[in-house]
Amino acid sequence: MRRLLFLLWLALAPAHAVTPPAAAIASAHPLATAAGHETLAAGGNAFDAAVAVSATLAVVEPYGSGLGGGGFWLLHRAEDGRQVMVDGRERAPLAARRDMYLDEKGGVVAGLSMDGALAAAIPGTPAALVHIARHYGRLPLRQSLAPAIRHAREGFEVSEHYRRMASFRLEALRASPAAARTFLHDNAVPPLGYRLRQPELATTLERLARSGHAGFYEGPTAQALLQGVQAAGGLWSAQDLHDYRVVERAPLRGQYRGLTITTAAPPSSGGVALLQMLNILAGYDWDTLDEADRVHLAVEAMRRAYRDRAEYLGDPDFVSVPVSRLTDPAYAAQLRAGIDPQRATPSRDLPGVAAAAGGFHTTHLSILDREGNRVAATLSINYPFGAAFMPEGSGVLLNDEMDDFSAKPGVPNAYGLMGAEANAIAPGKRPLSSMTPTFVDGPGGTAILGTPGGSRIITMVLLGVLEFAAGREPAAWVTRPRYHHQYLPDTVQFEPGALTAEIQDELILRGHALQQAQLPWGNMQAVWWDRKGGRVLAASDPRGEGSAVVR
Repeated sequence: MRRLLFLLWLALAPAHAVTPPAAAIASAHPLATAAGHETLAAGGNAFDAAVAVSATLAVVEPYGSGLGGGGFWLLHRAEDGRQVMVDGRERAPLAARRDMYLDEKGGVVAGLSMDGALAAAIPGTPAALVHIARHYGRLPLRQSLAPAIRHAREGFEVSEHYRRMASFRLEALRASPAAARTFLHDNAVPPLGYRLRQPELATTLERLARSGHAGFYEGPTAQALLQGVQAAGGLWSAQDLHDYRVVERAPLRGQYRGLTITTAAPPSSGGVALLQMLNILAGYDWDTLDEADRVHLAVEAMRRAYRDRAEYLGDPDFVSVPVSRLTDPAYAAQLRAGIDPQRATPSRDLPGVAAAAGGFHTTHLSILDREGNRVAATLSINYPFGAAFMPEGSGVLLNDEMDDFSAKPGVPNAYGLMGAEANAIAPGKRPLSSMTPTFVDGPGGTAILGTPGGSRIITMVLLGVLEFAAGREPAAWVTRPRYHHQYLPDTVQFEPGALTAEIQDELILRGHALQQAQLPWGNMQAVWWDRKGGRVLAASDPRGEGSAVVR
């Protein structure tokens, strides 16, 4: 029936709306964007390009993603309208224990879930790349991975952003001989323009290209990973690697002012929270409100969505997540009724739980091809450079996604955030995430967007959707000044310049506590297919070093 409806839509749609006039890719690094277009030019589709971009980001943006991490790939296939989320999120090792980061007195051991082999969950990115290429792409995997292999072997010049991230994690990288040898120069942060080569990663990518799933999760790569992790005190086993599989999940869908939102499903918390916030805001006459009212109401919606995020969300294969109830407009109406339009609701007055965590540094890519296939994917290794640990001979930098679990209810993790029972550590479980790759479809066209930014990801995507709903183009979505509230701590965080002095004064009068960040945050990548105008636009967040190219 769905295919029949889609074909009927194609028959009735205006000719200019059936396929885009151009392809577009926006990603967090120019070499990754170029890799995607190279793949399209070779006859690949958006899904092949997503494999190429994801793999290249793993090479040139090692502080944000990698083969040692995971992510969510939101796909739309034009020929039949199929939409699916490929869940390549990492899994806890089968030997993981709920109390594995606690000392003998029940206290959390600082840094144990952040640095080193014990912090690493089983990677999902390699399996996801194989799965997407096999089931949705049209090129052989070796062809889509070729740009990443080339950049790993021939190297790339490190940027100032790379140097900042390496400086931030310098001591942790020095603690791992293989990581230090790969990402540092003479055990120090490389100079600007230093050519960083990763021959061992190139070999690992070549095995993946040649043998697919078994090329990473079995054989020499798996042996190197296991030997390195186990020697360093980690819990991985051959069964962990052999058993890892991606999961195809139905994306979440909702409505906002005539727009259809398609977004990430659990174990991402992003889609649930995004739809919940939009449902709350849909009850207001947004266009008539002044900016102070908009910020106040958006913050109150954020506060309530993040409260529910902590209480209810986790891996749906392990806990019952009430997605239908949380995303029901009727439930949003109940929450809206508790919002005072002139006064902040103290978080302590809401039912008490603690906020859950999300990765600090991730990456995102948005892709549209000329057939109308599209991909929004957000990938992560959690903290910059992940666990800062590389098993010898693998070339793979491991994630520290175990820190995204609740090590102990009520105890904050590295980001000062805390989690509840639904996100407790369990063998084989996937940690809760904030990653929110999203499609927005409306009468005039389609938006593809997402961003890194840890727990702030969801609110950044919210503000981007609101910009799209207001009729603005992608450049406005990615440059919009940002503010954020996550229930706890009970403060409105905002970028420099995001709130005028007058709005700040008004929010303080309404009872909000404000905290201006020293630096901007996020790195949104966005594509817009303007069906009415017969054009395609793309934009890369100027806060980062990415690129957006339409061809």
